[in-house]
Amino acid sequence: MSHIKNQFADFRSGFVAIAGAPNVGKSTLLNQMLGQKLSITSKKPQTTRNRILGVLHRPGSQLLFLDTPGVHQARRPLNIRIVEAALTAMGDVDVILVVVDAAVPDPDAEAFLVKKLKALKQPVVLVLNKIDLIKKPLLLTMMDQWSKKYSFEAIMPVSAILGAQVEELIETMESLLPKGPPLFPEDTITDMPERFIAAEMIREKVFRTTGQEIPYSTAVSVDSFSEQKKGALVKINATIHVERASQKGMVIGKNGSKLKQIGQAARQEIERMLGTKVFLKLFVRVQKNWSKDTKALRKFGY
Repeated sequence: MSHIKNQFADFRSGFVAIAGAPNVGKSTLLNQMLGQKLSITSKKPQTTRNRILGVLHRPGSQLLFLDTPGVHQARRPLNIRIVEAALTAMGDVDVILVVVDAAVPDPDAEAFLVKKLKALKQPVVLVLNKIDLIKKPLLLTMMDQWSKKYSFEAIMPVSAILGAQVEELIETMESLLPKGPPLFPEDTITDMPERFIAAEMIREKVFRTTGQEIPYSTAVSVDSFSEQKKGALVKINATIHVERASQKGMVIGKNGSKLKQIGQAARQEIERMLGTKVFLKLFVRVQKNWSKDTKALRKFGY
């Protein structure tokens, strides 16, 4: 037993919440830090709806990232639940990583977030993301302004999409983690089941291939997920839920073209995740006003 204690004498492990306004690049940053895709991304805001855990294994540490939904002043029942999930995650971690969009600031959401931070005691690291899109003098001014808003442990300029300064950011967070042994086995990347990630991948493709109004009225449920041919094939039946009949037509497309496009793109990504062939069958179902229905929100995991 003392051998195990000595082995992890200087090891650090702990939870890091990735927080910020919608569409600042939190999921892109998580995927970049993990070196693989776990959280769904889209140019449309509020893509992430659930708290998603990503585990980063390092020689002397284990960082457990919680990719949280965008924090903003919500009014719709679905959005209120989404923001509550983010704020709860922020209260339960060792370090908070706040991400802001350096290129397109969101003063209202940022002020709301800083106000919430003041009630918490954990160390906070600020990430100024998308620095590839702004000039250096502006960045220096921005860093100075942010340093006056809150007592951050560090202010780190990064480009999540290019991976610039991401290693330095990880090292900074590592130094703030408490000492302790790893909390997950080395082969664990997330605590989310494969069927949840498959549903998220399908939802991402709906985000990326449909117009403005569709994604926010969409939920995906995996109806069946079964291994066949001794694991050489995984068969998945999933339903895309929308709120109105007109949206169903938009998701299906002319002669089923849009649904086919969503299915092909999602299947390829799920195959990469599972490392096996996937047969994916998608259905589209109208469930009126599900995003305002407490029972439906629970059913879809919100």
